[in-house]
Amino acid sequence: MEPGYWAHQLGNAAARGDVQAVRMLLESGTDPNAVNFYGRTPIQVMMMGSPQIAALLLEAGANPNRPDPSSGSLPAHDAARGGFLDTLKVLHQGGAHLDLPDAQGHLPRDLAQEEGHSHVVQFLLGQT
Repeated sequence: MEPGYWAHQLGNAAARGDVQAVRMLLESGTDPNAVNFYGRTPIQVMMMGSPQIAALLLEAGANPNRPDPSSGSLPAHDAARGGFLDTLKVLHQGGAHLDLPDAQGHLPRDLAQEEGHSHVVQFLLGQT
């Protein structure tokens, strides 16, 4: 098998929101911080609307503060931009910093505000 195969499979399962597959791959020893064929970790490509996927990855040691290699966005930026407050809370509880800028200098709060996710903005304002 080609290097990165299992990391790629874990990323695919996380992106689909497939809790069972993510759990199985993590339990079999797949590194939650290994990059897929595109240089991204599972927590960077996960289905943002699935706080359970975020929790599984974080419990296995995924780094929530690693920037995406192409956009510089962190998972917290993606969750805030999408309005996924439950996932954002899980990321924060798992160690995600909510005050780090992306490559364009935007904070998660800025992105939530741009997209009109006032409930996310309120949460983020309460965390600073």
